[in-house]
Amino acid sequence: MARVELRIGDTVVHAELNDTAAAGAILEALPIESTGNYWGSEFYFPVPVKLRPTAEDVEVVEPGTVAYWPAGSCLCVFWGPTPASQGNECRAASPVTVVGRVLNPEVLGGLRGRKVRVERAAETGQGG
Repeated sequence: MARVELRIGDTVVHAELNDTAAAGAILEALPIESTGNYWGSEFYFPVPVKLRPTAEDVEVVEPGTVAYWPAGSCLCVFWGPTPASQGNECRAASPVTVVGRVLNPEVLGGLRGRKVRVERAAETGQGG
């Protein structure tokens, strides 16, 4: 698992990417600077990564999910309902590839910026 930071406007979102080919491709492209949009309680932005859909792709995800959207070559962060949701679920516009999770989901509801920078998180351990 690799940790990354998404700086969205003035907010830093800490996330952990899983050990999959899709997450690895995103890590290889870091740092990424982009401009995103909101779709209900989802923030998504284009990334310079082109991946095909997988058999494991899903439309409904848990709050705090970080996913890659093959249809738009975008990275997405979900925290609540979108215009496609049924009830309070987090539903993507079309299937997404789950690549990680947000470690500080409490900040997601306060996102306001559109400019985003994604980079590997600084190592915070103390050596001895």
